[in-house]
Amino acid sequence: MVAWGGAALAADPPADAVYHNGRIYTVDADSSTQEALAVRDGRIVYVGDGAGARRFAGTHTEVVDLGGRMMMPGLVDAHMHPLSGGLMLLACSLNYEALTVEQFQARIQACLDATSDNEPDGWLEVEAWFQQNMLPPGTELTHEHLDALDTRRPVLVHSSFGHSTLANTRAMERAGITAATPDPEAGSIARDVAGHPTGIFEESAQALFNELLPEITEAERLSAAQASLEAMAAQGVTTFLDASADPETVAAYAALQQGGKLTARAHFAMEIEPQEGRNPDQAVSALLRVREQYDQGPIGVRPAITVRSAKLYMDGVITAPAFTGVMLEPYLVNQGTAENPNWVSSGNRGPDPYFAADVLKTLLLKLAAAGIDPHIHADGDGATRYALDGFEAMREKFPPERIRAAIAHVEIVDPADFPRFGQLGVIPVPSFQWAKPASDTIEGARDYLGPARFKYIEPLGYLHEAGARVAYGSDWPVDPLNEWFGLKVGVTRTNAPGAGPQYGGRLGDDPGLDRETAVRSITINASYSLHQEAETGSLEVGKLADFIVLDRNLFEIPAEEIADIDVLLTVVGGQAVHRSDAFAP
Repeated sequence: MVAWGGAALAADPPADAVYHNGRIYTVDADSSTQEALAVRDGRIVYVGDGAGARRFAGTHTEVVDLGGRMMMPGLVDAHMHPLSGGLMLLACSLNYEALTVEQFQARIQACLDATSDNEPDGWLEVEAWFQQNMLPPGTELTHEHLDALDTRRPVLVHSSFGHSTLANTRAMERAGITAATPDPEAGSIARDVAGHPTGIFEESAQALFNELLPEITEAERLSAAQASLEAMAAQGVTTFLDASADPETVAAYAALQQGGKLTARAHFAMEIEPQEGRNPDQAVSALLRVREQYDQGPIGVRPAITVRSAKLYMDGVITAPAFTGVMLEPYLVNQGTAENPNWVSSGNRGPDPYFAADVLKTLLLKLAAAGIDPHIHADGDGATRYALDGFEAMREKFPPERIRAAIAHVEIVDPADFPRFGQLGVIPVPSFQWAKPASDTIEGARDYLGPARFKYIEPLGYLHEAGARVAYGSDWPVDPLNEWFGLKVGVTRTNAPGAGPQYGGRLGDDPGLDRETAVRSITINASYSLHQEAETGSLEVGKLADFIVLDRNLFEIPAEEIADIDVLLTVVGGQAVHRSDAFAP
């Protein structure tokens, strides 16, 4: 047997690194599994058996024994909000936990006490409030729950879904909000029976406080961006799409890239708000100015900045108590009692779509003509249909190969619209981790949707079976960054064992995804959504060396254990950006 590293056997030139004795799941057209992989100058130069890899090992080649572990392409997260995620890692946070009112108040009071130097006027913003998971189920908070805290400061508590904010009375006074304050476009202020604000602000109404909040400093943005990249590397994310970016966010990641600290391929979808959409030429021009300033062109070995997507919100969220998802048929309301319920139509289909049909179609055509991929948030089946109708008009001129259209979340889709995704080349980007029994899907949605709609909730498997190219999007920090839990849910449609018996079993009637399809959703399919499939998403000769090594084989463990996978090594462009002790240099 010839020893590794024999210079006489090395290819000309030898590889920088050879990984052997592994289970390398390539995600190629045949979904093949190989034994070894070689990297030179940030690209894959060999994938195959161990014997063939030997000729790539020269005197200075790093030879890595995988010890039978699984290697696969790096994860491509096609929908997240990383700067917000990084800021949340550094902020006062409720950590998405199920809390009683007393626990909720105690956690916020602890943050107030820890920052008492900011009394009496400094704002406190609290993150990761799982509004739908308050205990007992159905608990709804008002400003009075915040007013009871020992502080004179204005306080805002942001729902983890990103669509609701709870304010105390001091915050509303500072913002000049009274019973006479009108609801803004694409937003609402919750009011009591006398018409006074309860403290809950939905959708665009959250922006009523923005001008009063201290601006995030450049240093804070850089720290948050760095924290987000470290969290992503530990999860195995090698490419991401920031699905609702602004120029300041892009600038933070661009600064890290210029300093050689960008450890994932960064794509940005610039948000276009509904009022901006009514002047499409101006909206597109503003986006193109950001692209001209920051976009670094074709994908290369070194992680870089890409700006070629636009984010449009078509609605909010389907869950109680918001009901801001646009529905084809009304939500239901219980006109009976808890013991003897009588669920009937409420007459409420949610808000009007945030972009009117004619405005949306004109804007989509303008974006496509400029080479910009539209990425639409649609939670309800009505919003999804509006988005598909807009894309149908766009497809008359712009084929899928040119414009990669996407609809994120798609929590409720009318079955008649399932095949339209494949027919129109529209990529659904669900948040897989929602496809489980939990407070938001059970208490927050099941009865309000009714059995006919609930059977199709979170239709990952239905969309795949209907011919859609499903891509994965975590939506972090709406939920904790846990890609492996999300993949597990996509396969099993079950919650974690510790979630409690009330959330046992599978969600809805959807068949879920097999493991191969789930892996493809977060690798080659998500790469396709970003025009990056020729460079990433599979481990093939000529592609970029973006890959991860796992502590267990995803295909050989019980499906529930997918959530427990640890990433031991993350490599981007041939360079390790995260490694465990097992792969210390």
